[in-house]
Amino acid sequence: MSENIKFVQGNEACAEAALYAGLDFYAGYPITPSSEITETLAYRLPQIGGKFIQMEDEIASLCAIIGASLTGCKVMTATSGPGFSLMQESLGYAIMAEIPCVIVNVQRGGPSTGLPTHGSQGDVNQARWGTHGDHAIIALTASNHQDIFAITVEAFNLAETYRTPVILLLDEAVAHMRERFVVPQPGEIALVERLKTTVRQDVDYHPYLPREDGRLPMSDFGGVHRFNVTGLFHDMWGFPSSEPGVVHDLLRHLVDKLENRAHQLARYKEYFIEDAEQLLLSYGSAARSAHHIVENRRLRGERLGLLELQTLWPFPKEIVREKCAHAKSVVVVEQNMGQIMQAVKLAVDQPDKVFLANRIDGGFIAPSDIMNILRVIQGKGV
Repeated sequence: MSENIKFVQGNEACAEAALYAGLDFYAGYPITPSSEITETLAYRLPQIGGKFIQMEDEIASLCAIIGASLTGCKVMTATSGPGFSLMQESLGYAIMAEIPCVIVNVQRGGPSTGLPTHGSQGDVNQARWGTHGDHAIIALTASNHQDIFAITVEAFNLAETYRTPVILLLDEAVAHMRERFVVPQPGEIALVERLKTTVRQDVDYHPYLPREDGRLPMSDFGGVHRFNVTGLFHDMWGFPSSEPGVVHDLLRHLVDKLENRAHQLARYKEYFIEDAEQLLLSYGSAARSAHHIVENRRLRGERLGLLELQTLWPFPKEIVREKCAHAKSVVVVEQNMGQIMQAVKLAVDQPDKVFLANRIDGGFIAPSDIMNILRVIQGKGV
């Protein structure tokens, strides 16, 4: 069978991956630099029997996919920083009610309107802590179109497995560049379908009673079971409860089902780490420049390595600690003021050996920007 090769933007690769993963329902509001996802799915999704709706704003977009997910659909929306800010209350609702959904945030410069047409990675901490209260979240990213496709499918799989929102953090550079990628054949990437309850009609159904493996079977809203869905703390029937034991156990469940599986949820790539004296740690489009530097300096005999994170949250601290252990210095390459660098410093045994190579002016971080930091660390000057 011949390969299905495409030469498209990263946003279009993300949309194609969502269709591959079984997307049934999309609701969104156009916003630069994510609009191509909405545009692509407006055309492609109805062709395969799915439903597309352009909503009046980002709040309505997330609320719409939450409702559609409860009826049994695989769902997604896409936005950028300002729209992601508007979604935070509904994101908390989806976390509390354990509703599977995928939210794509194609990052741009901020805060506020910021730099709509320029890249940034400034929403990393917002993805982790944007909604209020103690909670856990899955946030994924990718640096090239082949990985965007794979990680988008993975986002749907994880959303269904753990009954949780999953955030896909792209950025303007990788979203708008065009490059070649191969669309996998049907079945080549395994898909996780929704775990449906086996409880029969007219039998007491507990929508929030986990199985022994921690997974929560679902019943389609409007189907044979009647059940309550709320953003309040709730019992196993879904009804509000302020009983301390119920509140404690539910909050522990919501956090532990992800944080206790941080190692299992970790997705990453590594290059030349085994003997690296200096280690670059990066993610998203910034990792492209980091990878270029590593390959270039290796040819000159320098022992430089790269750890590229694809799972940002829950932060894979054990893996980061292990991979950074033998390096004399670790340089975090990112397009913000050090949001992942802070997590790296907390993870490693020697935080004073962690440095930042960044760019925050809307320009793409170049290999020369990284090299300047490496020269300073090596005592060679800029």
